[in-house]
Amino acid sequence: MTVFGWLQILLFCGLLLLLVKPLGAYMTRVFSGERTLLSPLLSPVERGLYAVAGTHEREEQHWTAYAVSLLLFNLMGVLLLYGLLRLQDMLPLNPAGLPAVGPELAFNTAVSFVTNTNWQSYGGEATMSYLSQMAGLAVQNFVSAATGMAIAIALIRAFSRASAKAIGNFWVDMTRATLYILLPLCILLTLAYVALGVPQTFGPAVSATTLEGAEQTIAVGPVASQLAIKMLGTNGGGFFNANSAHPFENPDAISNMLQMLSIFAIGAAFTHVFGRMVGNERQGWAILSAMGVLFLVGVAVVYWAEAAGNPLLNGLGLTGGNMEGKEVRFGIALSALFSVITTAASCGAVNAMHGSFTALGGLIPLINMQLGEVIVGGVGAGFYGIVLFIVIAIFVAGLMVGRTPEYLGKKIEAKEMKMAVLAILCLPLAMLLFTAVAAILPSAVASIGTAGPHGFSEILYAYTSAAANNGSAFGGLSANTPWFNITLGLGMLMGRFLVIIPALAIAGSLVSKKTVPASAGTFPTDGPLFVGLLVGTIVIVGGLTFLPSLALGPVVEHLAMLAGQTF
Repeated sequence: MTVFGWLQILLFCGLLLLLVKPLGAYMTRVFSGERTLLSPLLSPVERGLYAVAGTHEREEQHWTAYAVSLLLFNLMGVLLLYGLLRLQDMLPLNPAGLPAVGPELAFNTAVSFVTNTNWQSYGGEATMSYLSQMAGLAVQNFVSAATGMAIAIALIRAFSRASAKAIGNFWVDMTRATLYILLPLCILLTLAYVALGVPQTFGPAVSATTLEGAEQTIAVGPVASQLAIKMLGTNGGGFFNANSAHPFENPDAISNMLQMLSIFAIGAAFTHVFGRMVGNERQGWAILSAMGVLFLVGVAVVYWAEAAGNPLLNGLGLTGGNMEGKEVRFGIALSALFSVITTAASCGAVNAMHGSFTALGGLIPLINMQLGEVIVGGVGAGFYGIVLFIVIAIFVAGLMVGRTPEYLGKKIEAKEMKMAVLAILCLPLAMLLFTAVAAILPSAVASIGTAGPHGFSEILYAYTSAAANNGSAFGGLSANTPWFNITLGLGMLMGRFLVIIPALAIAGSLVSKKTVPASAGTFPTDGPLFVGLLVGTIVIVGGLTFLPSLALGPVVEHLAMLAGQTF
């Protein structure tokens, strides 16, 4: 580790904190229906979309109607994207003449992008036409991110309202998230990426002659626009197979910093939205502080592990840290930072290959996802994910003091606890059940690219990434098979909607409750004690659930490395 490396990490943290308050204030005005600078331009478009959808901005929904609207919209998204991929060979904007996507891969990809996972069992530039990338994948990048934001704001309303029946309108929340937040920011980011050298063209691939005289085909396309929403919406699906390690997607340190900030910006700002809407900004800063503690610990462990390198190579005099699978233009510090950011959020974009990290360096990205990606998390998804842990933490605090647990004046009772536990348990169900079956299924084991515990980690990482709606992967696993395409797709559906529905049920329950005034016995939830309790709850619940599986993978691999054993 170096001082310069830590300065780069601290620079990222400082820039992120500067974005939280202004972006959070703007998002609060948007979701509250207040006038913004973009209202004169976008309000007519907004009203037109409501007219097409048959709704109105003042029309609100009960949580069940909100959930039904969400599920129907996402179902149609899966069907439309699946059809587009299966027919892309007969559709325009396919200058490379790429064939139709196979049924299992089309199912996996459609589910992946609709659930904001963006797991890619294919090489983007060699599989998807320009039309599939733009009209299919990019559209879902917007609306899947907007869906997560809608759920988060619905849950925030549950705490800010009292004795109400409705939690908002899904169509209104999703439209405003897309029109006023995602689209304008993506336009600015696209222009910035183009200025930094990222391609944005409808032209065909470029042919070049190498120094050896061979002909090389260089894929290009509408990359900058895809890049903007894949980062801002924490989608992660890259235009190129190498994702943000590709020089066309991530040319230099400036674009790298811009991408990292984009991943965290909206998720971090949601904590400020929460504080403003409940009338106590300290509540939002407390949640962000808990996220920050877990984030900085993760960054420190990964940076230390990668900077220390492999002792087997260090003994041969090959010191300087572990640079395998990393880009020289980013180095160890920015590669470690990016890996923690992308797995703390449900993004999945990578600027280095996580499978080439040391055992402990790869352990932290796994843990980040297994905790439900609540360390800032995806746009909206991270916030409603951490609220589930807040419910459990407050319940534990209530048990310790012998008082009915309450949060922001809303009593946490049996229904909220049941829904929170149900949502949290669905993740290990999807992650560990499919991993266990794949680890003994010969056809699945045949896809492993590495022997020993790292091979098990490849499978565990794949299903963890799918259920956490992340999308990153350990290199080495050949996942483009019927088994993995189908089961990973099922894992994505479970990790997305078996969390969303209980979260909305909690919102529906809380919004109808009266707000109880704070008293001398009320547990303060805006100070260090609450931050510590929340962090402890997240770590303990995650540790108890996933420690056995981690012991079979990265922990054993690390101990074997220290013992000098190779596979």
